[in-house]
Amino acid sequence: MQNIAVENTADTFLPPIEKPQSPAMKLVYSLTRRQFGKVLTPLKVAYARLPLAFTLFSSKIGQLDKKLQLPRETAYLIREQVARINVCLFCMDIGRAFTIKESMNQAKFDALEHYSTSPHFTEAERAALDYVTELTKEKKVSPETFSRLRQHYSERAICEVVWLVASEHFYNMTNIGLNIHSDMLCSLPRAAS
Repeated sequence: MQNIAVENTADTFLPPIEKPQSPAMKLVYSLTRRQFGKVLTPLKVAYARLPLAFTLFSSKIGQLDKKLQLPRETAYLIREQVARINVCLFCMDIGRAFTIKESMNQAKFDALEHYSTSPHFTEAERAALDYVTELTKEKKVSPETFSRLRQHYSERAICEVVWLVASEHFYNMTNIGLNIHSDMLCSLPRAAS
């Protein structure tokens, strides 16, 4: 696999708001510019048009993720898999940027497409990713897939897996629905043709 930047070649359905009117949103823009070196497109396209509570809700998801007991890498793998299936380029981009920042095993994230056969993944991770994949694609899960997940994870961890899938869908649908693509925060792997 070769890492290449995924360009934001499509225009968003709504034009980005570069200069928000609200003092609170101006502060949010400033904070994200400080954190990422730029104001993120979902903020400029979606959240700048909504009451501040929507922006706070979205940021709360990341804060809640810090309360998860699942290993951080597992949580990122789950989010990345959902974003990959849904083809949310922004979510894939920002998720990968966070894994790089946290010095996670990039070879594992590069091999995510082949998790079922890649030696980078444990049986527990495969069971979780099978569950996540089935839930994301089919919007339901077979008892067999759930049983495999249950062999490796506690009831709380299973609920955390479901939380990650559900909240990632929220992010994905926000971005896909407004034609928001990668902000080019990092290079994303592109499978060899």
